[in-house]
Amino acid sequence: MLNYRQLHYFWIVARTGSITRACEQLNLTAPTISGQLSLLESNLGLQLFQKVGRHLELTEDGRRVLAYAEPMFEAGVALEAMIRSQPGQQPRMFRVGVADVVPKSIVYRLLAPTMSLDNPPLRIACREDKLERLLADLAIQRLDLVISDSPVPAQLDIKTRTIKLGECGIGFFATQSLAQACAGEFPGCLDSQPLLIPGPQSVVRGRLLRWLEECRINARIVGEFDDSALMQAFGTAGTGIFVAPRVIADDLLRPGGVVMLGETEAVAEAFYAISVERRVNHPGILAVAEGARHDLFQQ
Repeated sequence: MLNYRQLHYFWIVARTGSITRACEQLNLTAPTISGQLSLLESNLGLQLFQKVGRHLELTEDGRRVLAYAEPMFEAGVALEAMIRSQPGQQPRMFRVGVADVVPKSIVYRLLAPTMSLDNPPLRIACREDKLERLLADLAIQRLDLVISDSPVPAQLDIKTRTIKLGECGIGFFATQSLAQACAGEFPGCLDSQPLLIPGPQSVVRGRLLRWLEECRINARIVGEFDDSALMQAFGTAGTGIFVAPRVIADDLLRPGGVVMLGETEAVAEAFYAISVERRVNHPGILAVAEGARHDLFQQ
């Protein structure tokens, strides 16, 4: 028979990432927790953790066990919080993973509608990372939603529900001084000018390079960035012309800031909300999808 105390110790170690931190949370000694984990692994006939350096990482079997343990114990935590609080005062967690290639202005505008929800109120926990790692956490329900510029890669065997939030063309932005050095009409004015582009992880990168080639633009690429915010920081400092989704142009075109050299719908950038079936009716996910459809992308 499954020992739920041992399973609880496993859940805490998986959440904290180490036996030492689990000891602090549970107020137990390391030998006690280690012994109980060994018994659990023996009873299940599975290896749940593997040691990587000084840290413990879940094995594939460990991730599968955690997928069942997590909702069980999270429900207990939520129940305890509900009992201790007055009805309607306890916010519901909304755990969002953001692929690092997605512009931060897009993320803010997608998540903004969730901040005004009051039935129930939400508390957002937002984390940025590579898409593959975020999807792994989504699969074991450490996240409720992943925001990405692409659907789930076909090679990943993860059962998900993907909602296309919308798409838009891109704009080319530069400082005033750099814009003055660009001669001629757009897009010819980009020829031989310093250009900052998204890194290989971004879906829009390939489309952008093909479009430049079709327009016979001799791109002088001076920087590649997986992090869109870092690319914009370099661009606004005058390092080069940078690209950004057209729908956030107003956030960039501030007095004394950058100007837009031109735009194209031939290079479309799309954004997706990825969740698992059991989370798809989460009020935060519904608010993100509704806000994207009727506000940000106005579909």
